[in-house]
Amino acid sequence: MYVIVEIQGQQFKVENGKKLFVHYLGAEHGAVLEFDRVLLVDKDGAVTVGTPTVEGAKVVCEVVSNDGFGKKGLVKGERVLVFKKKRRKGYRRLNGHRQYFTEVLVKEIVA
Repeated sequence: MYVIVEIQGQQFKVENGKKLFVHYLGAEHGAVLEFDRVLLVDKDGAVTVGTPTVEGAKVVCEVVSNDGFGKKGLVKGERVLVFKKKRRKGYRRLNGHRQYFTEVLVKEIVA
């Protein structure tokens, strides 16, 4: 059984026991979160598609780590570099960032 759930504007394929890295949620370590924006449910081959969401379906997750590494002990993603240049003008800018993430563990799928 798996579901497609929307968490902070992103869609994830979720199964029981799976770990996900989602954009920073601001929840404490060990907190239990419920996501009710379930878009699709596949229960042993029987697919239910929501319009826009499936009624009564939700995903229960536990925050595994906000305590990875980096600033404030947060989990950080890959480094993204943004480079801007204008030809023959001497204009060059290099900027970058690393996105903060929260790691969650899927405890239960209610469908």
